[in-house]
Amino acid sequence: MAVNAVHASKASLHAWAKGLSREMGKYGITVNCLAPGRIHSEQMDTRIFTNKEDQEKFAQAFIPLGYFGDPCDMAYLAVFLSSPKSRYITGQRISVDGGMAMAV
Repeated sequence: MAVNAVHASKASLHAWAKGLSREMGKYGITVNCLAPGRIHSEQMDTRIFTNKEDQEKFAQAFIPLGYFGDPCDMAYLAVFLSSPKSRYITGQRISVDGGMAMAV
């Protein structure tokens, strides 16, 4: 049941960001949703994948790039989206997941 709630809440957040981007665009404000994949964190390392071998096996099996992301991978995207170079990107859900998501 909890997994279904997570999926529903993520879908709601993406829909909210899309709607907000349509309302705020006229003010020159862009709104995007950053969707992290498997990113190294304390929780990931201590609660989900408690040993390095399991983490590496999972990454090799399910992440096309073959490794977990680093928090700076999310930060690089956030910095880019905060810059003038991303001025025409709005209303998007951008995955930072090493190619893990299978959705088109």
